[in-house]
Amino acid sequence: MNYIMEVMPSLISGMGVTLSVFFWTLVGSLPLGLIVSLGMMSRFKILQKILGIYVWLMRGTPLLLQLIFVFYGLPLLGTGIVLPRYEAALVAFILNYTAYFAEIFRGGLQSIDKGQYESAKVLRLSYWQTIRKVVAPQVIKIVIPSIGNEVINLVKDSSLVYVIGLGDLLRAGNVATSRDVTLVPLLLVGAMYLMMTAFFTYILKKIEQHYSYWK
Repeated sequence: MNYIMEVMPSLISGMGVTLSVFFWTLVGSLPLGLIVSLGMMSRFKILQKILGIYVWLMRGTPLLLQLIFVFYGLPLLGTGIVLPRYEAALVAFILNYTAYFAEIFRGGLQSIDKGQYESAKVLRLSYWQTIRKVVAPQVIKIVIPSIGNEVINLVKDSSLVYVIGLGDLLRAGNVATSRDVTLVPLLLVGAMYLMMTAFFTYILKKIEQHYSYWK
């Protein structure tokens, strides 16, 4: 117990970085995912193609590769873009998860019957009023389970920031394990990840229950 109390401050500090990456990725990628999904369903074919290529590229390559490219690759290309570790991690994660959320939202939007859009026109609702008051409540109910899966994946994927030297939870555990030659820090890291996923799973279940009246 003395050893656990000794290593816990560094693990808690690392967990703070992990949760920070998790939080800001959600804040950035959820609204962007919705915007991209609307763009993919727009009447502008060129916009559809560009966004389609973006989603294909982000979903078709590993997040780890994207993370390495943003941090190490952009400076090597002579772009003049040199991002600090934390900002590079956020850019890579937001770009990646925006693509996944865009596909989820697109599937939800396409499941809404076209007659509801026509009814909204009869009621003289604007396009954005139709999305906000008629479509969005139904889409949220449909996409919550899929978004929930991605949220849980994000908790675990956040450990990838270790590869660019960011001091997250996994890095703190690895440092303690290498220094003290014991698996106890990694066991604690695993327990802390389980606690985080259990907490967010509980929150997502509550959100699903809240929207269950849309049956």
